[in-house]
Amino acid sequence: MATFIAKGSKVTNPSADDIGAAQFVRVVATSAAQTVIVKVDGAGSTLGELYLHSAGDEVTIEKAPKDEITCSAGIATAVAPRS
Repeated sequence: MATFIAKGSKVTNPSADDIGAAQFVRVVATSAAQTVIVKVDGAGSTLGELYLHSAGDEVTIEKAPKDEITCSAGIATAVAPRS
């Protein structure tokens, strides 16, 4: 398990949110079967999608500061890796 530094407040159920222009974002599913979508800011182009199987599943995403994250039932938090 990696160790991270919290960099901001949590965002509940983010929808096209850049999570405070964070470069690293930790997303935790709050209910079963969630898709996390990462899009290019303003362009609407999908960079990628990740699937979380059940509540409590988590992923840490590296993104450009203005890329946006959507997860209809999840909590996203800006983080930084501990060096």
